[in-house]
Amino acid sequence: MKHSLQKRLTYRFEQFMAKGGSSIFISLLLAFIFCFLLIVFIRSAIVWAVGPLDDYNTIKGFWDHAWYTFLQMTDPGNMYQDSFTTGWVRISTVIAGFAGVILFSALIAFITTALDNLLYEFRKGRRAILEEGHTLILGWNERVVDILRELIIANESEDKASVVILSNEKKEKMDDFIVKRLPNTLSTKIITSNGNPANLNELKRVSAADAKSAIVLASCSDSATQTQKLISDTQGVKTIMALIATQDGENDIPIITEIFTPEKREIVNFFEDDNIIAIDSWDIMGKLLVQTSLTSGLEMVYSEILSFDLSEVYFYEADWNGINFSELPYHFIDGIPLGINKADGTLILRPENDYTLDDDDEIVILANDDSTIDFQQSKLFSAKNLPYTAKETEQGNKRILILGWHSVGNIFVSEYDDYLQGGSQFDIMIKDPTETVKEHIKELKEKYPDLNITLHVNDTKNVNELMALKPFEYDNILILSQNPEEEDAEIVDSDTLMILLVLRKIASDEGIKSDEGKTKIITQVLNSDNQELIIQTDVDDFIISNKLITMILAQLSEEPKIKKLYDDLFQEDGSEIYVKPAHLYFDNFPVTEDFATILGQARKRDEICLGLRYGALSQVSKQNFGVVLNSPKDDIITLTENDFLVVLAEDEL
Repeated sequence: MKHSLQKRLTYRFEQFMAKGGSSIFISLLLAFIFCFLLIVFIRSAIVWAVGPLDDYNTIKGFWDHAWYTFLQMTDPGNMYQDSFTTGWVRISTVIAGFAGVILFSALIAFITTALDNLLYEFRKGRRAILEEGHTLILGWNERVVDILRELIIANESEDKASVVILSNEKKEKMDDFIVKRLPNTLSTKIITSNGNPANLNELKRVSAADAKSAIVLASCSDSATQTQKLISDTQGVKTIMALIATQDGENDIPIITEIFTPEKREIVNFFEDDNIIAIDSWDIMGKLLVQTSLTSGLEMVYSEILSFDLSEVYFYEADWNGINFSELPYHFIDGIPLGINKADGTLILRPENDYTLDDDDEIVILANDDSTIDFQQSKLFSAKNLPYTAKETEQGNKRILILGWHSVGNIFVSEYDDYLQGGSQFDIMIKDPTETVKEHIKELKEKYPDLNITLHVNDTKNVNELMALKPFEYDNILILSQNPEEEDAEIVDSDTLMILLVLRKIASDEGIKSDEGKTKIITQVLNSDNQELIIQTDVDDFIISNKLITMILAQLSEEPKIKKLYDDLFQEDGSEIYVKPAHLYFDNFPVTEDFATILGQARKRDEICLGLRYGALSQVSKQNFGVVLNSPKDDIITLTENDFLVVLAEDEL
């Protein structure tokens, strides 16, 4: 069927206009030029036909008519200049004014709208990001600010660094959230962009292939439903695949991701790439809760070691010339060697004293900065050989009170079973346990028959109901979420603070002082901004879950090999960090010796001393609760029976 010329032209014009802004702009511009030229020719013809008047003989020719017409079309106020011309000229003037009002105004309106859209696109974060060597954060959750804090500290020594965040969140929301919490980012530039982190084109837009590392965040919390967790894990795996695709199938950057389910973590392992690491944050949290409950002050130790501030763990290699591991610490001005990373990738923490280093061995060392690690061939310090009597602490049954419940509680109980003797007691108190919680506790009873596990359906925020359980007769009190399905961190933390205040009230009524009671209170705090509030409640140790997990995510993004250290530390088998009483290492007090000698005493127990905890400062937040790591080896230190050594050891005895 043949269409008329008019229909075909109309159709082509519609198709041309449908192309968007450029077509509209070209159409308006061409219409303006056409009208302008038409009016100029009409005006010139009229003047040529009628002839100029005395009032009009300032107009000499075509270009004068063009100029006056342009002025009248762009500003109708210029029409007054033809007030004394012939009527025919005035008609052309009126046409020029009306055409200008319509066409030029439309052109200006279009340009204004286009600029608004352009600025809107800038605000949305949809422009290409041309960064190199940046850290890429893919996704958005409550961990973002803590990760950024750590990366800002890590980049402090660099003149120029950048972090790019790609998320489905609105750019304005991300920018406002970050600016309010991180007003000073030092040398680190933070760039946010809106887009799907699992989309290949979006990753190319943010220069993913040129990044130095990528952190893939979960899209939901651990309190989310299983379906939400599976969606988050699937998105994480897709994001990893997209990152690899942006690098033409060969991954060259560390990719760190949060994965909830074991099945999806196994899929990540299929990539067989040591640079791709999937972590189960709540599994780590459960293990940290256990270790903290066993050892007072451990949270501060981990906060320092896992952070980029103060002492950190590094991998270092040098020409060892056959030195024994026992002599190694005394050849460094700064640094305490923790173990050996073999050329085949095997990590050995606390090797035997007579272990001889091979030239291709790396050491794992705790130091203030990588720039201060310098192995000296000659010995710089010596340890005195002080008297030592082998002693161990007694491990008896434990009584543990858990207030509230969370999936991390399952991990806590299962991990604790490796440390406790049979007959230890777990009392779990929760106001309104769901059927899922009841089922979890029933399964734990069946799985660990040697543990006495009891569920108490009581209000954890009621003084009388909590006092009935006599909480300060327990060895540990662990405070978890009061609603296992609650996803709002502020609500969870508010409940935790209320319970801490109730416990403080009970302790006050019973005349128990914070530095006298045997009970350790460990609490899970989701928002690290609430740390100062927690301190005011005299809690013995507090776990800032987001803070510690984000420290691990940030450190892995900078050095993936450190995962081997975490794998060893956060399990019952192998080496772990403990805070042990000083009387296990010295016979007579007070002890006044240099730190090098204290290191030597710890090695007599096959342990490595990382630092000290002063008992008198255990409640002083400004003194890091008495924890001091990696002291200079020539520092003279005085220890009392109330002080502790922070050590890397096989067990807590």
